[in-house]
Amino acid sequence: MKLTPAPIAALILCAFAFPGLTQAPPGAGARGPAKVGVIEMQRQEVRRSSTLPGRAVAYEQTVIRPRVGGVVTAILYQPGATVSPGTPLFRLDPAEYEADLQSARASLARAQAALPAAEAALERARQLEGSGSTRATVESAEATAAQARADVQAAQASLRRAELALDWTEITSPIAGVAGLPAVSVGDLVTANQTDGLTTITRLDPIHVDLFEPSARLLSIRDQIDRGVLKPNERLEVTLTLENGQTHASGGTLVAPSVTVSPTTGTQDIRFRFDNPDRRILPGMFLRGEVVLGTIDAFLVPQRATTRGRDGSLSAWIALPDNIAQARKLTASGSQQNAWIVTEGLEPGERLIIDGLTGLKEGAALEPVPVTIDDQGVVRDVATDPVNN
Repeated sequence: MKLTPAPIAALILCAFAFPGLTQAPPGAGARGPAKVGVIEMQRQEVRRSSTLPGRAVAYEQTVIRPRVGGVVTAILYQPGATVSPGTPLFRLDPAEYEADLQSARASLARAQAALPAAEAALERARQLEGSGSTRATVESAEATAAQARADVQAAQASLRRAELALDWTEITSPIAGVAGLPAVSVGDLVTANQTDGLTTITRLDPIHVDLFEPSARLLSIRDQIDRGVLKPNERLEVTLTLENGQTHASGGTLVAPSVTVSPTTGTQDIRFRFDNPDRRILPGMFLRGEVVLGTIDAFLVPQRATTRGRDGSLSAWIALPDNIAQARKLTASGSQQNAWIVTEGLEPGERLIIDGLTGLKEGAALEPVPVTIDDQGVVRDVATDPVNN
């Protein structure tokens, strides 16, 4: 049946006159308690660690420079080869230094030949003193003999210098390591102690890694240790992650922290030593290190259950014993994987809401359901999870 305008107007008037005729049945629009997933919080000993950026530094590295000048006549090593202390690297033209050595030997022979005559003259002057020789003559003979002995010592020193200069025409490695590419070719002229190096020798095993810790965080860690919140380990545990995401097989050993803070980055360098037998870590690589500082008595709160305020504060929702929602401010001291390490704001046995947070309000009625979080971060109902049954 098609309604005409008159019946429609009559229906509207009836609705205003008798409002009960148009109301929904009691309870039709009422909303029940919000169903939420909760986990029971318990304190536990949590590893306190810091993930820090770092950079690899050679354990030993030296730039090879000539100690004497000359023309390069031979390159005696293969680039990339492992060398030992004393391994020949370059040879310079030795002709000039061989001539200097012969000259030094001749000078020594001349000085040594003059010494016996001077000493004999001194002995005669002493014997004739008072009869055929004056005191002045003896003193002159003593000075001549002393000069002859000094000439011998000077000639010996010159000979030693000449021998060293000739030895230095063969340039050797002072350390064990890997030889780099040569920066000169056969026929190049080099000078003594020049600025430019001939090559570089780098020791790669072991290797140093400098990790950079913000100074403000270091102060916080020291404060936690002083207050007894953080129990430090006797030995720092360090795990190194390479640029490709792989974990380095060897753990690190603390060498020493720096005693200064960078004025540009506000960080303090902490140096560790790692074994590097396969030479996977090269100087200059950027790395990431996880340093386990100790243990702390705290709660592990899943990060998915928390929110950050504009002021940086951390908060979460709690299901009170009467199944009422309550927002709670938390104090975190770092993180572990996907959880915050919370030291204040929770009590043992309280139920943390980790699922069903959308639209949750203070004082809302709840229907808590115990849940768990698996290794993939998936929330599972405890009652239906086969792992827990």
